[in-house]
Amino acid sequence: MTDRSFRIVVISLLVLNTFLIGALAGGGLTWIRKTQARAGMMPLAGEQLPSVQKKALRAALNEARKDNRQAILEAQQAKVDAASILGQPMLDKEALLAALARARNADIGLRAKLEERAVDFAATLSYDERRALAESLVRRSASRAAATK
Repeated sequence: MTDRSFRIVVISLLVLNTFLIGALAGGGLTWIRKTQARAGMMPLAGEQLPSVQKKALRAALNEARKDNRQAILEAQQAKVDAASILGQPMLDKEALLAALARARNADIGLRAKLEERAVDFAATLSYDERRALAESLVRRSASRAAATK
């Protein structure tokens, strides 16, 4: 092996190792963040329901989100508009308030529709399943209250 080819091999290996170390470090950090995020998550409503009912609740809520995709997009666009207004050299308070109101109204409408779908689902549950759902909602509210302290 000549001196030149030896240098090329060494430099290539150093570059490759740098990328591998970066990929491993990035993957490790991502895994740690996801693990920590899961550990700090609030309990989900319906977590105490039987597996079949839990899946049915999630499916009902996902269906409601899909049905209301337009409201979600409107809320997101209003938030983007608000951020754009905030980033301008001269602040237009009226336009900012209007964009925030559009976002808030879309969010409230979506929440109302999701709650209606959840109530429709709860109406199909037995008394014991509704009690389990109520207990998980109480625990979720308690977790949320503890997080704000």
